Parts: sequence; structure tokens; C-alpha cells
Amino acid sequence: MPKYNARIYVTLKPSILDPQGRTVERALSHLNHNNVGGVRIGKYIELSLSGERADVEAQLKDITENVLSNPIMEDARWELAEA
Repeated sequence: MPKYNARIYVTLKPSILDPQGRTVERALSHLNHNNVGGVRIGKYIELSLSGERADVEAQLKDITENVLSNPIMEDARWELAEA
């Protein structure tokens, strides 16, 4: 059975405030990194899956949209590669 490695990226939608990102941005400014702006914090998740590619892609889409992200507030994308 084929095996795959998935990488999932979840970020807040641009219209959602990111207080954690603002905190990091202010901290960087206090450390004299004044040229840094627009900091956004997100999530990165890795998964290993096995099965036929079409089935794995459908499963990964479901996991990403219904478990690992909140589609109202977050954008999510994934990458799938053979292991």
C-alpha cells in the first residue's frame, strides 16, 4: 500500500486580527529589528498516511477542513508527497 507524507499549513484569514503575531512584531521591534512587519502566526502539521492516492487526498482534505482548521477564521492548505 503506498505511503505518503502530508504537510498542512493553517493561517488566520487576513481579516482576522492576530494578537500573537502583533506581540511577536512588538518584541522584534524592541530587539531593534525595526524592518519587520506584518507578522502572522499559524500552525504547521505533518502526517503520514497510507492508501490509494485519491482516497488519501480525500481523507486529508476532510482532516484539514474539519479537524485541523476552522474554515470561518482560518485558511488551510496541504501538500502531499510519496514517502
